[in-house]
Amino acid sequence: MSKRTKWLMSLIFALVGFMLAIQFQTASSEPEFRDTRDQWEVRQALQEQQKLQQELLEQIAQADRTLEEYGEVSDAEKLETLKSSIHQLEQEAGLAELEGSGIIITLAPIFQEWEEGAPAYPTVSPSLLTHLINELNTFGATGIGVGEERFISISPVRNVNGETYINNRPMPPLPITIKVITSNPKKMMDYVNASRSRDMFALDQIAMEVEAGQHIELPGYEDNLQVDILELDRSKETGED
Repeated sequence: MSKRTKWLMSLIFALVGFMLAIQFQTASSEPEFRDTRDQWEVRQALQEQQKLQQELLEQIAQADRTLEEYGEVSDAEKLETLKSSIHQLEQEAGLAELEGSGIIITLAPIFQEWEEGAPAYPTVSPSLLTHLINELNTFGATGIGVGEERFISISPVRNVNGETYINNRPMPPLPITIKVITSNPKKMMDYVNASRSRDMFALDQIAMEVEAGQHIELPGYEDNLQVDILELDRSKETGED
């Protein structure tokens, strides 16, 4: 064995010994950690992590399939796919007309003939209308129309000089219909009939009638969308005053 080979082997052994010493010292200095969770908690945590990993893998696979399909179609087909996606987004946002099955709610005065000296003719207050709409959304509504107005997430409901305004336009006097599109009209009817809103309307002398509708049409939201643009203050990043 040559002198140079011996020198290289000695250097290698020295490096290995140095690394082992460092590793041993690190392991010795680490504090002892005890997992206080029981077996059921550990198993549950493992199952949650496995479920999350599976969902991520499925999302990645779906994205890969979408990209593969998108790359195989022609430019004309890509344009049609884009238009279809935009239309679907407009429907989900309430900007386009929507058709489907659901229920029709009719709000009308309990007393059909309003005589002189009777209480004031009933009207739907903004708080009562908002409560009903919140319940409908909770029950699974995919689209709501109040009279001729399409109600979306940014639709304002206000009291203007004693009148209820929706989408900055006054609601018509009673009776008025509220159309609701949902994937399960029967369940929606059961929810509405047993809801608190029915009793609240009755206290304001307003009757609520609910019926199923096989073909309901909702108009699109007509007002302009006001989108606030948030600008990044880069002076904080650069340190400028």
